[in-house]
Amino acid sequence: MGAGHAHRLYRHGHSPVHALPPHTKLAAAFGFVVVVVSTPREAMWAFGLYAVLLGVVAYAARVPAGFLLKRLLIEVPFVAFAVLMPFVAEGERVEVLGMSLSVSGLWGAWNVLAKGTLGVAASVLLASTTELRSVLLGLQRLRLPPLLVQIASFMIRYGDVITDEMRRMRIARESRGFEASGVRHWGVLAKSAGALFIRSYERGERVHLAMVSRGYAGSMPVIDEVTASRAQWSYALALPVTALVVCVVGWTL
Repeated sequence: MGAGHAHRLYRHGHSPVHALPPHTKLAAAFGFVVVVVSTPREAMWAFGLYAVLLGVVAYAARVPAGFLLKRLLIEVPFVAFAVLMPFVAEGERVEVLGMSLSVSGLWGAWNVLAKGTLGVAASVLLASTTELRSVLLGLQRLRLPPLLVQIASFMIRYGDVITDEMRRMRIARESRGFEASGVRHWGVLAKSAGALFIRSYERGERVHLAMVSRGYAGSMPVIDEVTASRAQWSYALALPVTALVVCVVGWTL
C-alpha cells in the first residue's frame, strides 16, 4: 500500500475535511449511517436535518453540489425499486392522483429513498475527500482483519490492470474484424473471458511468489502510521454525534 492510487470519486483539495486522518472519517461516516438507519421513518423532519448536516460537511470539504449529485446517480436502481413498492405492497390503500397505492408501500418507499440517499451521500463525501490508499490505511488503523485489508488493497491495485487487459483483448478482436452482434458470437466472448481468467490467475500466482521471495509471511508491513489527535476526533465525530441527538429527539417526539 505504499503507492497512491487515484480514483474517479476522489476530488483533490486542501479543506479541513481532506486533512482529517482517514480512520476518523471512516468512523464518522459509519456512525452517521447507523444513526440514519436507526431513525424512525415517521420523523420526516429528522431526515431533512441530516441532509442539512451533510450539506455543511460538503461545504466544509468544498465539494460542489453538482459533483455530489452526479455521483448520487449510482442509487438509481434502488430508486426504481422504491417507486414500485406502493404499487405491489399489500394492506390499506389510498388514492393518490387517481392511483390506488399501499400506505405501507408509501412508507416503505420513503424509508428506502430517504435512508438510502443519505447513506450514499455520506459515502460519496467520504470517497471524494479520502484517497483509496488512505482508506486502506484507515481500515488498518481501525483494526479491520489484516487479510481483508490485503484483499482490498490487491483488488484496487490490479482492478485497473485487469480492465486494461480487457481493453487490449477487445482491440485485438476488433482489429481482426470481429464485432459481437448476436448470440452466435457469445462463444468468442466466452473464450475471451476464459483467457482473461487464466491470465489473471497466473498473474496472481507470479505476484504471490514474488512476495514470498521477498519475505512475505501473511502480513504487509506498515509503511505509514496514521494517528489522530483528540481535536481531530472531536471534529470528525461532530457529524454522527449531532445526528444522534436528532435521532433521539425523533424517537421521543
